[in-house]
Amino acid sequence: MAFKTNNAAPPSGGIITPNTSGTTPSSRPSTFQPRSPSSRPYPPRDRNFNKDDKDDVRLNERIRVPQVRLIDENGEQVGIVPTQQALQMARDKGLDLMEVAAGASPPVCKICDYGKFKYEKKKKEAQARKNQVVVKVKEVQLRPNTDEHDLSYKIKNAQEFIEEGDKVKFTILFRGREIAHTEPGFKMCKDVIERVGEAAIVELAPKLEGKKLMMILAPNPQFKKK
Repeated sequence: MAFKTNNAAPPSGGIITPNTSGTTPSSRPSTFQPRSPSSRPYPPRDRNFNKDDKDDVRLNERIRVPQVRLIDENGEQVGIVPTQQALQMARDKGLDLMEVAAGASPPVCKICDYGKFKYEKKKKEAQARKNQVVVKVKEVQLRPNTDEHDLSYKIKNAQEFIEEGDKVKFTILFRGREIAHTEPGFKMCKDVIERVGEAAIVELAPKLEGKKLMMILAPNPQFKKK
């Protein structure tokens, strides 16, 4: 025998009272009041702040110490002033307040144009990279039985590398039972050093590692090409 259930009954078994107010739940007035921006407990976002900024420099509202030792936009010492006063001085001039010495007590801050500061910094770094001399290591491989023609050709290439400011790594490969007789390899290294001449200095003397005899020649800074 099947029983009929009343789905309209409340779970508690109480009596349902009809809605006589004439309003539906969706039409009831909301009591939610949004906060005004001024009531937020955190300061406004710094216009120069960027999470990907590798400089990690504190600017403007990110400086939250009570007072700072201030340097003005002309590099003159102003003295110790409240942080809010220093920030207002920077705003009045249309500039930024930048922390330059966080470890000092109080921290040292400077009034500056942060955009211009970053531009000049990147320009100096690019110039430094441009002036930096990158020394490459070129490798020349030989065999204990390399004939004279090939040896002369490879030594000529090595001389050109050295004149261009690069280092040259000579590697003599031994195969099979050749490793039992390394004297020809050491003799070849000595011959290479003599034929390259004063243009290079021996940075790594001939050294046997496994089945390889290696030697590195570097440009001689005191050598002047005729």
